[in-house]
Amino acid sequence: MPNESLRMTVLLPASPDEVYNAWLDPNQHGEFTGRPAEVEAVVGGAHSAWDGYITGKIEELEPGKRIVQSWRTTEFPAEAGDSRLALTLTAVEGGTELMLEHLDIPEGQGRGYEQGWVEYYFEPMKKHFGKNARHLSLVPDQPIEVAAPPEKKAASRKPAKKAKPAKKAAKKLAKKAAPKKAAKKPAKKKAAKKVAKKKPAKAAKKAKKKAGKKR
Repeated sequence: MPNESLRMTVLLPASPDEVYNAWLDPNQHGEFTGRPAEVEAVVGGAHSAWDGYITGKIEELEPGKRIVQSWRTTEFPAEAGDSRLALTLTAVEGGTELMLEHLDIPEGQGRGYEQGWVEYYFEPMKKHFGKNARHLSLVPDQPIEVAAPPEKKAASRKPAKKAKPAKKAAKKLAKKAAPKKAAKKPAKKKAAKKVAKKKPAKAAKKAKKKAGKKR
């Protein structure tokens, strides 16, 4: 029976050791796929993922660099042999380049598994390692609150204390100025009254003098 093969690469935001360990750790493997996984991380050990949908054995292990497994799913025809999965990890700027080679896939199933690797492994792994990377980078940069020295606190309060007396002084000056203006107005009125009183008196004297002359 003719077989198909795939070769795919993905950049992951993690070191080769982190990717290698996560793939072989059943807890982490289950975290980024979202389904239970079981892994015996030794050559000849069994592995399964997606709650038993994927099964096989580990054929080669090179820590931090390479993992080779036999691999099949419940959709393989009964007469089909296991496929072969090889993962090669290379450190690059920004993380790890994972090259996936999937060989001996039953005819007609290659395109489906190509989509499956992207949707159910590569994208979830990016999110898994990306969250961990952001968390680790943020821890040292968390702001630490430090109490200001007593001198700085005193200096910051001084301007406020000076401003209050200034306002009070301004109000006092305004009050003092108001009565003076009010006092001037009555003074003008009094002077006007005096003038008014003087004018009628002079007029009366002139009238008396004229009357005397006529007589």
